Amino acid sequence: MLLNPDDTVLFLGDSITDCGHLDAVCNGEGLGRGYVAMIAARLNARFPDWNLRFINHGISGHRVYDMEKRLVEPDIAALRPGLVSMLIGINDTWRRYDSNLVSPVEEFRAALRRTLNALAKRGVERVLILEPFLLPVPEDRRAWREDLDPRIHAVRDCAVEAGAAFIALDGRFAEASARRPAPFWLPDGVHPSAAGHALIADAWLERVLQDDPAR
Repeated sequence: MLLNPDDTVLFLGDSITDCGHLDAVCNGEGLGRGYVAMIAARLNARFPDWNLRFINHGISGHRVYDMEKRLVEPDIAALRPGLVSMLIGINDTWRRYDSNLVSPVEEFRAALRRTLNALAKRGVERVLILEPFLLPVPEDRRAWREDLDPRIHAVRDCAVEAGAAFIALDGRFAEASARRPAPFWLPDGVHPSAAGHALIADAWLERVLQDDPAR
């Protein structure tokens, strides 16, 4: 099972996970206004007796290297999460196009692999990896695919190597944009709208709870 009673669920990531979590409080922790808060609210409503704890440690602007460094911070090490959920990678692409800061895919892969190994050494047995995603809003975002697509494959490979659970969000957003125009889901091609965050939350809950039909 990916989720058990009395679990602490730790969310790592960039601005998509962050989503103003220092300004919004839920369940005693700042969870933000995005998919993390949606997940926590739904799980607390569904399992009020499970004593679940949710912690949002997403930080706007972070790349995979920043996430790796955070794992050595005492406050992170002391949390002892039962489940770690991570969404990272779009800033490793974005910085190439707005700051000429290149994150080579193999270095990205190595940093993610080290992060997963560090979690394993700390006794974290349950990890859920969400792949980065992108829609062509505005049109110049299409050119970003050259950088992002190999990164998505690296994320998938690392998930398989680590035996981590995985959610293919890029495909879900592509499918959703066939039902409603891309800006409905990702107004700038990267950051989700409320509907986009709900799409992530639905995919997360579907994956986490799928192992037990009774849930």
